[in-house]
Amino acid sequence: MWPLGHAAVGYLLYTLATRSRFDQPPGQIAVLALLVGTQFPDLLDKPLAWYLAVLPTGRTLAHTLLVLLPVSVAAVALARRTARAEYGIAFALGALAHTLTDALPALWGAADPNHLLWPVTPVEPYESGAPSVIGLFRESLGDPYFLLEFALAAVALALWRRDGAPGLAAVRALADRVRPDRSASGSN
Repeated sequence: MWPLGHAAVGYLLYTLATRSRFDQPPGQIAVLALLVGTQFPDLLDKPLAWYLAVLPTGRTLAHTLLVLLPVSVAAVALARRTARAEYGIAFALGALAHTLTDALPALWGAADPNHLLWPVTPVEPYESGAPSVIGLFRESLGDPYFLLEFALAAVALALWRRDGAPGLAAVRALADRVRPDRSASGSN
């Protein structure tokens, strides 16, 4: 699954969870933690496999439940210690949703689920080096699972807007903090 699909699945699951638990939309910062969680396995594994060649594939270390479950528990525990348990829950849900949606095509024989328990279960290393993003994209174009990502993204976007675009205000506030004060320089 591509980043957009992971973000969409994560948001769909999280908005359903927060609405069923609290009868309200997701919070601003929690959505950002969720988004980081939905991308976390690839942000760790892809560079380590594709560019540094220290992992056999782009779905190993951060995609295995043997690492991801303890990381998720640690994220929740750390967030709970700072009275922000929901941020840890959001991150964990996003990260776990990522790795499970990557394994989903195994149900119809289109993927190998061995990454879920790597290194206990072996994964096939890349035969001729790391794949190219462009090559992977081209291979995905006719895949119904790839096309499903856009449908999921459309539904997630609609729900996100209905929820008041949580996370957007937090990103704007962060951008305002890091952006230099334009009024001090005299330019508008």
